[in-house]
Formats: sequence, structure tokens, C-alpha cells
Amino acid sequence: MEKIPITKKGYALLQKELEKLQTVERPQNIRAIEEARAHGDLSENAEFEAAKNRQGFIEGRINELKYKLSMADIIDTKNLPKDRAVFGCSVVLENIDTGEDVEYQLVGPDESDIENGLISISSPLGKAMIGKRPGDEIVLQAPGGKRYYELVDIL
Repeated sequence: MEKIPITKKGYALLQKELEKLQTVERPQNIRAIEEARAHGDLSENAEFEAAKNRQGFIEGRINELKYKLSMADIIDTKNLPKDRAVFGCSVVLENIDTGEDVEYQLVGPDESDIENGLISISSPLGKAMIGKRPGDEIVLQAPGGKRYYELVDIL
């Protein structure tokens, strides 16, 4: 099995979600199932069916999080090289066509959140950035055609 790279912050967020599911969501769901059972006939009880479906989701997510945490390779992002783009670093890219600058941090797939500037190293743009140096051009084949970026800076 291959380890999954993740930052300390990303690992902590997954742990926090797992803890919430186990200590808050699961007990609330158990109470909801008990309440729905108390209403009688389970064959026509929509509340019971919804609570059982929620239970399946919660248990599935708990198992998924436990797996991800067990396979995590926590990468310390404090002492990263500043001469090339690597996992955990933050970069400034310039869209050559528009002149617009964007800032991203290269993170693992479980931390990816493009709206908050977190881009997965396994995404097409993330893959294209790995190993690039400031001043290098990045060509991304997008559904609408090629996009050209310049790696302006590594923060």
C-alpha cells in the first residue's frame, strides 16, 4: 500500500472530523434510531429509514477516515526548498493569457480545496507544477484548450 502525503494541518483536520463523527454524530444518530423505533411500525417509518441511512453514511465515513489516517505520510512543510515546487510549498502563478496572479499551496488529495488556494499534487495543475522553478513555464492541457502559466515565486 502506498502512503498518502498530507500536511500536519490536513492530518489534524481529518482527525478532528473522525473525532466529531465518533463522539457527536454517531451518538446523535443512535438516539434518532431509538426515537424512531419507539414510534412503532418500522416498515412504514420514514424517520427510522432516514436514521438507518445516516448511520450507514457515518460508519462508512468513519472507516474511510481511519484508513486515510493509517495511510497518511505526514510531511513537515516548515523546511521546504525554495528553489523548486514541492509538496507543501506555496506558489504564485501568473496566467500568461490574462496576467492574473494566483497563489496555491500544493497539498495531498484529501486536503484539496481550490477555493481556499489548496491544490492537490495529483491534479493536472499540481502534477505540472512539481519540480518547476521560478521563471519556468507551465503548460496545462485543459478541456477548453491549453493554458499557460509562469511560476512567479515560491513562498
